Amino acid sequence: MNTVKSRSSWSIFHVIVFLILVAIAVIMVIPSINMFSTALKSQSDVLRFPPEIIPKHIAWSNFSALFNKYDYARWYRNSLFVAFISVIGTVISSAFVAYGFARHDAKAKNALFIFLLATMMLPYPVLMIPQFILFKQLGWMDSFLPITVPAFFGSAYMIFLMRQFFTSLSNELFDAARIDGCSELRQWWNIALPLSGPVLATVAIFSFMGSWNDLLGQVLYLSSSDKFTLTIGMSAMYGSATRLIPWNLVMVAAILAMIPVVFLFSVAQKYFVESVVLTGVK
Repeated sequence: MNTVKSRSSWSIFHVIVFLILVAIAVIMVIPSINMFSTALKSQSDVLRFPPEIIPKHIAWSNFSALFNKYDYARWYRNSLFVAFISVIGTVISSAFVAYGFARHDAKAKNALFIFLLATMMLPYPVLMIPQFILFKQLGWMDSFLPITVPAFFGSAYMIFLMRQFFTSLSNELFDAARIDGCSELRQWWNIALPLSGPVLATVAIFSFMGSWNDLLGQVLYLSSSDKFTLTIGMSAMYGSATRLIPWNLVMVAAILAMIPVVFLFSVAQKYFVESVVLTGVK
């Protein structure tokens, strides 16, 4: 009898939890539904109240209007270029530094690593003015250099992430490589990196999203319209208070801006579940 009551109570509990999760999921999805709905409306339908979730007349012309009225294609190319360079620089430099912290013993290594982690506590506004002065003195203003070159000097968080992964690799692999005459650089390139698919994919996604969504850093250094990225261009679309904001075109721009992030995550997500380290040890 007690078992029946226990199962009944657990069933009611599971139903309540399921309903709560469904409600939370619906609340989280509503903004996305509104974005897609607004992107398919005409300007007059956007201003209509109460708003319609499913527009009566789908305005497919919004997609062509976005490219005709704004230099959206150039913004897209610039963002892809900056994000691609940032990903390459962050992954290579962070993996190189993290490998040194993880696989080599040196004096004051732990102190240097703690100092590196301490830089994560500094907010970007604290570093913004010194970096701006430095890049201005180097003559890098109004170019992609200030937002791409720093990626080749590593990221504290990415180095920490990779260092934790490299320390979990088996020492037997590297001992065998040393016996076979592999140099340290070749061990990093041929052993550590091929076994680090999950963490490399994670760093690539984080780096891409950080560069793709960056606005403050790009606004500081880019002033020419031909160098605008998506974040700057989309901000300019609704940045003027003297005209009606084209929310339908803004939502179209947002949908198209989601495509690279969704594609990158869908391609890289399989690396999160692979047992790469165990496979390498075997």
